[in-house]
Amino acid sequence: MTKATEGTMLSVRGLHVHLGESHVLQGVSFDVRAGGVTALLGRNGAGKTTTMRGLLGLVPRRGEVILDGEDISRLPTHEVVRRGIGYVPENREVFAGLTVQENLLLAERPGSPHHYDLVYELFPRLKERLKQRAGTMSGGEQQMLALARALLNDNRLLLIDEPSQGLAPYLVAELTEALARAAELVTIVLVEQNLRMVQRLARDAVVLDQGRVVWSGGAADLLGDGELTRQYLGVGVAKA
Repeated sequence: MTKATEGTMLSVRGLHVHLGESHVLQGVSFDVRAGGVTALLGRNGAGKTTTMRGLLGLVPRRGEVILDGEDISRLPTHEVVRRGIGYVPENREVFAGLTVQENLLLAERPGSPHHYDLVYELFPRLKERLKQRAGTMSGGEQQMLALARALLNDNRLLLIDEPSQGLAPYLVAELTEALARAAELVTIVLVEQNLRMVQRLARDAVVLDQGRVVWSGGAADLLGDGELTRQYLGVGVAKA
């Protein structure tokens, strides 16, 4: 896996998603620069997870999704994934009854190099637990496995949803450093409520509110301004 060159990795234009009678995303538009981390932020219910699912085609959508110059808006999810997008969902969704090794084998995408050296470098604990059933591991270890499955293939873009959710502070710190290393190699869109993690990782930020983009720009500009964070996120941010 090699570091992305400068430019725009992802362009989203006028993304609309209806779920039942709810118009969840109402014309979401933003760009993701190649390389590094773009944080997708907002209060609960703002539409962050739906945006991730919309990018993948996991929910019915309208609008344009351009990956590295290619329009993937009308592709089914399996074809989107083949274009080099990895997804780490909010609730990890590892196969609890399978071993760590079996989870990783199932994640292998045909035709892609498989970066086991990188996975074991970032998450040495997984190498120690290859024969252990995923469901018997801690929440932090399961999150490492979920991330490892996405990093295993030669992806250009990773969509990572709430990786720190429910984890102890020391595991959040460990996970943050692993993501910082991963961000040197692949472009990441990160949904995360832990703003200290966002401060550490994100170069850019996009803020959603009620299914619309209400702010975008440098993450440091947003998180360094207490008035902005209170206005858009409802919280202040301690100085790192």
